[in-house]
Amino acid sequence: MRVYLDSCIVIYLIEGAEELSRSIRSILAPTEAPPSGCVSELTRLECRVGPGRKGDAGLLAQFDAFFANREIEIIPWDREIFELATQIRALHGTKTPDALHLAAATVGRCEEFWTNDHRLNAAARGRIEIRVVG
Repeated sequence: MRVYLDSCIVIYLIEGAEELSRSIRSILAPTEAPPSGCVSELTRLECRVGPGRKGDAGLLAQFDAFFANREIEIIPWDREIFELATQIRALHGTKTPDALHLAAATVGRCEEFWTNDHRLNAAARGRIEIRVVG
């Protein structure tokens, strides 16, 4: 199963409360058919802003290690993603970053989109399953 991890999920995973981080790790843990974690460069950008703003080189290195993990796929962006994001934003009024994340997950053939934002349900309907975590 291909799972797109919204930025908030990656942040919870790396720097969140232990219980929440452990919960996400257990969901991602290998089973018969482990989920394949997918992100985009936007996810990477959003996750790295906080540590960069704080000057926290250690935390920044943790995020960089996560994104360098071979088990995490970074979905490349192309015009198709921007076209779909435009439709999502126009039809549902979602914010541009959310529309881009949903479009990347959809074009990247992900079955689930993990987020903490239940407001994305309407925009995702018929495209991808939303799983609210956290």
